[in-house]
Amino acid sequence: MTPLHRIAVIGNSLPRRCGIATFTTDLHKAISMSRADLETSIVAMTDPGQAYDYPPAVAFQIKDGHIDDYMRAADFLNAGRFDIVCLQHEFGIFGGEAGAHILVLLSRLTMPVVTTFHTVLARPTAKQRAVVERIVDASSKVVVMANKGRELLRDVYLVPDDKIEVIAHGIPDVAFVGSDAAKARLGFAGKSVILTFGLLSPNKGIEVMIDAMPSIMKRCTDAVYVVLGATHPNLVRDQGEAYREGLMARVRELGIQDHVVFLDRFVDLATLLEFISMCDVYVTPYLNEAQMTSGTLAYSFGLGKPVVSTPYWHARELLTEGCGVLVPFGDAAAIGGEIANLLTDDVRRQAMSRRAYAASRMMTWECTAERYMSVFETARHGHRPRVFARSDMGLPGLRGPAPPDMQIGHFLSMCDDVGLLQHAVHSVPDRAHGYCVDDNARALLLACALNSPGEQPLSEVLTARFAAFVQHAWNPDTGQFRNFMGFNRTWLEDRGSEDSHGRTLWALGEAARTDASPARRRWAAALFAQALSIAESFRSPRAWAFMLLGLDAYCAVAPDDLHAREVRHSLAARLMSCLASVETPDWVWFEEGLAYDNARLPQALMLAGMATQTPQYIDAGLRSLRWLMTQQTTAAGQFRPVGTSGFGEQRQHPRAFDQQPVEATATIAACLTAWRADGDAEWKAMATRAFAWFLGSNDLSVALVDPLTGSCRDGLHPDRANENRGGESVVCYLLGLAEMRQLARVNASLTRPIALRAVGA
Repeated sequence: MTPLHRIAVIGNSLPRRCGIATFTTDLHKAISMSRADLETSIVAMTDPGQAYDYPPAVAFQIKDGHIDDYMRAADFLNAGRFDIVCLQHEFGIFGGEAGAHILVLLSRLTMPVVTTFHTVLARPTAKQRAVVERIVDASSKVVVMANKGRELLRDVYLVPDDKIEVIAHGIPDVAFVGSDAAKARLGFAGKSVILTFGLLSPNKGIEVMIDAMPSIMKRCTDAVYVVLGATHPNLVRDQGEAYREGLMARVRELGIQDHVVFLDRFVDLATLLEFISMCDVYVTPYLNEAQMTSGTLAYSFGLGKPVVSTPYWHARELLTEGCGVLVPFGDAAAIGGEIANLLTDDVRRQAMSRRAYAASRMMTWECTAERYMSVFETARHGHRPRVFARSDMGLPGLRGPAPPDMQIGHFLSMCDDVGLLQHAVHSVPDRAHGYCVDDNARALLLACALNSPGEQPLSEVLTARFAAFVQHAWNPDTGQFRNFMGFNRTWLEDRGSEDSHGRTLWALGEAARTDASPARRRWAAALFAQALSIAESFRSPRAWAFMLLGLDAYCAVAPDDLHAREVRHSLAARLMSCLASVETPDWVWFEEGLAYDNARLPQALMLAGMATQTPQYIDAGLRSLRWLMTQQTTAAGQFRPVGTSGFGEQRQHPRAFDQQPVEATATIAACLTAWRADGDAEWKAMATRAFAWFLGSNDLSVALVDPLTGSCRDGLHPDRANENRGGESVVCYLLGLAEMRQLARVNASLTRPIALRAVGA
């Protein structure tokens, strides 16, 4: 394997003011200096409302709340052919609930990821746990800076021990020197200096140290406590300088103004090292043990400074064997006593200083970079792209597993004696939202699809129930179908939308052709003819498309219905007119924007063209579907359905989220219709890629379906799947599955397409 050539580090970056920014910058610099031929870059996280003058090392920046930035960053890293991405993870620096936006980036990367966890929570929320587990799953290796981190990852998050590496926080490699020269340069000559450095925030325990100062001063009258650092930017944004002012007020109240110095600044590395060099004791009085990493502790330890600290996790591991002193949390008397003991005992203090400096030599940034490079090599050597679903699944003439079995357990649980319920809470049917004719028409389509050879038909009772719902939805007073019904069987409207009427006509047309019951086929044909007339006045292109799908089936069983044939030509002509008025070389579509069920428009034109032997309809359908597939295919060749967040935008590249099952199902059916139309096997590959979206070949590498129950999640958000599994979603999945299972049954030796009946929702 060739040596590592390009490495990217994701995290905050200087000049942003925070510990992660300092660490990311220092780690990047150390890695870049480890080999002369190595190319390194930083992908920097930028917080809301801020802009930073980043150095050239920052090759890309992400505004933490902008989901599109995460996707573009992944595209940048993939296009740049980076060998490794090293993610710096801390809660609070990524957008989304519990920082879940970072998952959008990780799920798209083609190279191995090594993640450094700066915090590992012992008691995470459910969302925090889920995010951490997803990050671990996306990472080839994970790094923590203390053994406590390894323990928590292993015991709380069940991470395999061999996936975890412990690499100490890096430190500058500087000579061991006394404090007098630095004190003189900084104006503290003749003083016993206690130092705390870092961004001020209430969890740092500065007030405890202030309360300890009077007892220290009784035994060491020249003691000065220097608090170096700006207030944390997030705290300033929310509360201004109230916290710092409160600390200063406490100093005045105790009358120790001459012994406590606040230096309100964010210093560069050279200045920080100068301040650490001049202190006699470094103190970290943090209030919470769940501090996995402290850069200020590591730096002070590395310069050989005696440290007095509360026993948070990092300090407990680092300050062993006489290298420092631990005191209880929030105990001003204890911390004051230990600091006074050190300041008044030169021999003990100097011995502790030498031990700390000697123990820290393996923590220099040079050593840390060597450890990281070794982990990177291991991660790359063991990296295998995860495969969730093959795009050749079940295709004639192509190797691959057969589509899953048809399981309808969840679908049946969503049905009652009225019909198919609309929504679910997780997998539990939600009666609060009742029913709609849209979903029951889809269910009738599924009943028709399961009449195909090789499938187990739905029960007569259940199929009749969907038909009865459609019949009851018919309102003869308006000549249209109602759509929404409450759980109490009360209609919530006199008429539904044009689209729901068109979709119901589609189901009726299909039932007229393929329902198992001859009597129900006659019923469906009669109601179709009755409901067709008013639909001629509709203005929705999707309603036209749904009606054309229904007409394709209805006209096959009622060839003498001249009116239906005329309507088919009229609707196809309207779609052709829309395409002609909107189409440009880079926007081959019927409307100014993309919305839902997009693939049904070209599918309807192709079916009309094949049935009426009108080549221009077929050509227009193929042309528009090819263009649509360019919009729904990632650079890696993965299916990405048009997201709902972009609905209504004009002539814009589709948004990636939220992604819904209805788009995948429509695409499967349309691509197979295109294959029937022109015989190009690539359409079959596109259909199977769209179906693979259900099984996990998607932006988040998350399976949306449970193959054991046939349930399907309601969609894909930027950071997670929608855990609810409603009626539309389960029917869409099962209809797409029926298409793929029918395709898999086609003889692999056929040299030309056979007539596959279009189903779907």
